[in-house]
Order: sequence, then structure tokens, then C-alpha cells
Amino acid sequence: MELPRIAVITASTRPARVGPAVAEWVYAATADRTDATYEQVDLADQGLPLLDEPEPAASQHYTKDHTKAWSALVKQYDGFVFVTPEYNRGLPAALKNAIDFLYPEWNDKAAGLVVYGSSGGLRAAEQLKSVLGEMQVATVRAQVSISIYDDMTDFTTMTPRDYQAGNLAEMLRQTARWAGALRTLRQPG
Repeated sequence: MELPRIAVITASTRPARVGPAVAEWVYAATADRTDATYEQVDLADQGLPLLDEPEPAASQHYTKDHTKAWSALVKQYDGFVFVTPEYNRGLPAALKNAIDFLYPEWNDKAAGLVVYGSSGGLRAAEQLKSVLGEMQVATVRAQVSISIYDDMTDFTTMTPRDYQAGNLAEMLRQTARWAGALRTLRQPG
């Protein structure tokens, strides 16, 4: 059976963001893994405006080229690792917007979370889990919580504490396992 495909999604889109450094650290940890294939997806590259589709995503009656492209991209993955900051005690608007563009494309897939911020991104993680639950995405138990004070130098360069590698490996293991298992729910018959 083909290995699960997992997208490592950089969820921050603002200029001078830390997200790409965190996502690169996550992606580097996937290099020797044999339980899934991993690819990077940056929301900043997707060209998604504020939600502008006239019908709810569940209908899949997409009218905009950017939505059709986003749908095709998300549809090909079995799971996701969301690399997201916490902004003002919550998840970034760009991430919520990107999720809201689609519905069936997210269903019956797995997600792991890597969150970061001044308080480790924990409030963003809680909000994201709630949103993903509504999208029928199963979030795995293990997650990575990065402190911009303790796991970064100058709030920008990844210098994670030693135990973070173990947290990351376990989250990736669980995400790959669930992504493979949930794939059977999306297959006809």
C-alpha cells in the first residue's frame, strides 16, 4: 500500500514571520522517516483572499480558481502537520480562512500540531483542534509546543530544547499512523 502523504503546512502569512523556520525544523525531522511522505505547503503561497465563494464549502460548487487550486492541493493529502503561531490568544486568521474554503477535502484525515508563541501556542492549539473537529479531521494526542523564549534565539532562530525532538517524532509517528488508518474511510466500497 502506498505510504500516507502528509503536508507540513506553514500557517502564518505575515511578512518577517517565524513560521518558515519552525516548519523547516519540522520538515527536516521527516527526512529519514519511512512511515509517510512529507511535503511542505506554505499558506502564503496559496493566494487565498478572504473567503469569497458564494456557496458553503460543503457543496463543492467552487467558482474561483484559487479555491479550485486549493481544493486540488488539499485533496491529495492523507494528513497534515499544522505549524501555526498563536496570535492574540488564538489561531491566525489566514489559517482559519484557508480551512473554511473547503470541507469534504479535509474530512476523515489526520492532523498533528506544532504550535509556537510566547505561551507555547497552546491556546491556538485548542482553537485549532475545535475547528478541525468540525471539519472531521482527527487531531493526534501528541503535539509540539514551542516557546519563543526557550526554544528560539532572538525569537526567530530555532534552538529547541532537547526534549522537543522526541515530542516532534512522536507527533509525526501518530499523524502518519492515523493518516494511513483514516484513508480507508475515504475509499469507495
